Amino acid sequence: MRANSLRRQLLFWMLVPLASVAIFNVYTSYRDARIFADLATDRALLASARVIAENISTSSSIIEANIPPSALELFVSEVHDVVVYQVRAPNGVLIAGNPELKAPALDLSDFAPVYFTTTYRNNEVRAVALGQPIIAQNNGGIASVVVAQTQAGHDATIRNLLNKTLRDQLLLGAVAILLALYGLHRGLAPLSRLSRFIQMRDAKNFSPIPLETAQRELHPLIEALNTALQGVESQVSSQRRFVANAAHQIRTPLALLKTQSLVGQQADGLSDKNEALIAIGKNVDGLSRLATQLLNLARAEQGPDLLRKERVDIAAITHSAVEAMLPASFARDIDLGFEGGDDQIELVGHSSLLREAITNLIDNALRYTPKGGMVTVRLRKLSELVVIAVEDNGPSIPEAERVAVFDRFHRGMNTQGDGSGLGLAIVREIAFAHNGSVELADREPQPGLVVRIMLPL
Repeated sequence: MRANSLRRQLLFWMLVPLASVAIFNVYTSYRDARIFADLATDRALLASARVIAENISTSSSIIEANIPPSALELFVSEVHDVVVYQVRAPNGVLIAGNPELKAPALDLSDFAPVYFTTTYRNNEVRAVALGQPIIAQNNGGIASVVVAQTQAGHDATIRNLLNKTLRDQLLLGAVAILLALYGLHRGLAPLSRLSRFIQMRDAKNFSPIPLETAQRELHPLIEALNTALQGVESQVSSQRRFVANAAHQIRTPLALLKTQSLVGQQADGLSDKNEALIAIGKNVDGLSRLATQLLNLARAEQGPDLLRKERVDIAAITHSAVEAMLPASFARDIDLGFEGGDDQIELVGHSSLLREAITNLIDNALRYTPKGGMVTVRLRKLSELVVIAVEDNGPSIPEAERVAVFDRFHRGMNTQGDGSGLGLAIVREIAFAHNGSVELADREPQPGLVVRIMLPL
């Protein structure tokens, strides 16, 4: 499919009105040329008829018509036209002229000229009839004078005037097209300059394009480009953070794996080798968990616009996450409960990431709650929000640290356990990716901590 051309579209919308105006101008020119030719022909016919009428005379009751040469010289032109005339007495008898000219019966009593179109030898002619009073004893009355002319000169006049108009219109159109092309070239030049400016920029340069580099009409385009650059920079920064985080977190466990493998190789007894293998297995599980957390963090950092979402049942997801963590709670002798009922609560979200966020909160609570403690997961619907709360009776987080705990790899000074410090960072990113929020609060009654995820329905 061929791409649309802005230059072609602009030229089209410039030439279409111009062509419409030109066509209208040609039409009005033709109309004016026809009116002018009609007027010139009618005046020549009337002048000739009056000259002939003035030369009608009576002598001894006989009506005579002497046709002077000036009556016909009015029609002399470069185009050969046939001119015929008739002069009839008041009683209708032909006095002079050509009897083949067909003239209708006309009332000339008011002596006003009457114009009409008729035929002469199968040719269309334009004619005028004029009444002339005759004062005579026997043949008094109104004599009629009819003068007719073929239309060759009339049509030639129209063509000459119209050709001149067409020539002027074509010349004007050619000049207008050239000026339009030049104007388009000059007008689109800022786009070309902007394109070259962007192409010359370093691929790693995500700084905003200055608005001063282009005309005001291009400012919306530049602002959109700057917004896109910010989005790309955010994605690149997210990838860089992911790589840096992965490298930072995986380096130590890998070194530990290497050490444990060497210890196992050098161990003499079977029990020592098994102990090294068990330690390697635990370390591999930790690495696997860390890799999963880093991948989920990178996916959540895409933001709400890029994340693929669908309608999900958050109640079923929460219940499933609680069931999955039951073995861990049994192993740590912690009472893990769920309060939320069995009703469906649907929202638009990413089921895997939502499950990961809830799992992280439960895992954190289980890690930092002392043996024999209690962890409760509550799900409830409040107006247009769904609230997922994970409550434990372990040590709370001081208010001074409640902002810092959402940073990647942050662990409190008095924190016990083997966590990576990514749990709450992942929860926050997933909540933000669903246009939600996370908050920390003290449990009532203390001690303990409540972490709430609030998501819009």
